[in-house]
Amino acid sequence: MAAKVFESIGKFGLALAVAGGVVNSALYNVDAGHRAVILDRFRGVQDIVVGEGTHFLIPWIQKPIIFDCRSRPRHVPVITGSKDLQNVNITLCILFLPVASQLPHIFTSIGEDCDERVLPSIMTEILKSVVARFDAGELITQRELVSRQVSDDLTERAATFGLILDDVSLTHLTFGKEFTEAVEAKQKSL
Repeated sequence: MAAKVFESIGKFGLALAVAGGVVNSALYNVDAGHRAVILDRFRGVQDIVVGEGTHFLIPWIQKPIIFDCRSRPRHVPVITGSKDLQNVNITLCILFLPVASQLPHIFTSIGEDCDERVLPSIMTEILKSVVARFDAGELITQRELVSRQVSDDLTERAATFGLILDDVSLTHLTFGKEFTEAVEAKQKSL
């Protein structure tokens, strides 16, 4: 009699564990500051963006792709030339985040690591194009104008990829060794 009771308890425990495993595989969490896109094996990427919280999905058929939608920094150092062909070392720092409503399009066209694929190239492209419009002296005296043009151009370009730029700033600006030595020699001669 005791063996039958233990056998039925064992069967019930096994059934409970299997049911718990199925329920657990049908749940997923989206943390604060994140959003999810559902990848369905039969219908592809769904157009719905899932917000924070615990949600259900169909196990083995659907998979959540979690995106970080918080503002994150990105620093890119660039060596470029000015209008008067001087080497300029510039570091551009931005705070960016993806547009939550465009996450399905971002995932299908760029992928999960959109910031790694897109930001370095467009930051370098915009920075080089703006710096090439100014000579070395203007880069120093009109730094605010240069920064504003970089910010405007980069914000517009990033919007085409579904990214919002919260802040754009030029944090480091130095010139090539030859130019620096020429300026120092000129100052010593005065």
